[in-house]
Amino acid sequence: MLELPLLRSNPELVIARLAKKHFEARPLVTEILNLDAERRALQTQRDQLLAQINQLSKQIGQLMTQGQVQEAEALKQQSGRLKQQVQQLEHDLEQKQSSIHDLLVRLPNLPAEAVPEGRSAGDNVIVRSGGAVPELPPDALPHWDLAARYGLIDFEAGAKVTGAGFPFYRGAGAKLQRALISFFLDQAIACGYTEYEPPLLVNADTAFGTGQLPDKDQQMYFVPADALYLIPTAEVPLTNIYRDEIIEEHHLPVKLTAYSACFRREAGSYGKDVRGLNRLHQFDKVEIVRIEHPDRSYQALEEMVHEVERLVQMLELPYRIVKLCGGDMSFASALTYDVEVYCAVQQRWLEVSSISNFETFQSQRMKLRYRDAQGKTHLAHTLNGSALALPRIVASLLENNQSEDGIRLPACLHSYMGGSMLVTSTAA
Repeated sequence: MLELPLLRSNPELVIARLAKKHFEARPLVTEILNLDAERRALQTQRDQLLAQINQLSKQIGQLMTQGQVQEAEALKQQSGRLKQQVQQLEHDLEQKQSSIHDLLVRLPNLPAEAVPEGRSAGDNVIVRSGGAVPELPPDALPHWDLAARYGLIDFEAGAKVTGAGFPFYRGAGAKLQRALISFFLDQAIACGYTEYEPPLLVNADTAFGTGQLPDKDQQMYFVPADALYLIPTAEVPLTNIYRDEIIEEHHLPVKLTAYSACFRREAGSYGKDVRGLNRLHQFDKVEIVRIEHPDRSYQALEEMVHEVERLVQMLELPYRIVKLCGGDMSFASALTYDVEVYCAVQQRWLEVSSISNFETFQSQRMKLRYRDAQGKTHLAHTLNGSALALPRIVASLLENNQSEDGIRLPACLHSYMGGSMLVTSTAA
């Protein structure tokens, strides 16, 4: 959430910066500032009445001391009328403040200066790339056919039990999921992150804190009986651990990691681009989260990008890192890098991680602060990234590493899988 003082002091800056996200902010900013002016006028009236009531109270005390009871009673009646006016003004103030808040949460985060201009993914900027695209025979199979051949994933059983987008992993496929999760967590821990196992359901305050509500409410699964949301990523519960908290400056940075199942409705998803593992309603992911001092949050962002890049390098996958343009950024992000891997059979780049700096956008919502050496409190910066999301990693591993005798896995997974091959014979 943007801070109201920023809108007051430089509304044109906010409007211009949000134009990079192709968001027309002027009507909202104008409405917010008009309401804020009305709110401040009401507050002035209330403060003036409170000053009058305070003065009357002193006069009443003096009159009572002097024995002028009748005059004191008249002033008491006048004070009572003023108190009723104050109550009405305070009610009006609460309504104005609520209206301002409801409008503020509709404004996206400001993109950083480094964000490229552009409207869509085609305008994103490739920062660097690595790895070699494998040469596969003409009869190479896409991952959904490989999954069927080797009995790794059962999409049909998942559709029967739950619905499309909820696959069963079985046998070596389930083992590969477990291996990747353990590998990703071990690497995050080696980079100084503390592992958590988070709840998969969160309340509305938590979903609001990281920006899922109200922006992404249609993408989240909701349990009405308990007013709880299934998490779309472990970022949501992890970051909210520090909601309404003050962290001592010397304890920064805070570095958290977690594996979780993730749930996304993905309404309207269909067609070949969502076939197999390309887009699911339930999937596994390891997340990394940082709470940082504002002075070093962009250095931290680059560190996180390199941490994720190292994972795809160890997995021996062809990859590229792209900086998202303004039109392709999320509602809450100030700057985002995507890590994409190449699926050789589909001949497509697939996003497997987004790493973002949110600056104070989330911490303003969560009242997440740090206290400096002078005892002053400030909003912290929050960052997060996927390290990594499993489905498209699995799709790429299967497609890029298929051979006549099975699926060959990269060396980093051997100790987790008990051998160099995922599978060497067709499923029964």
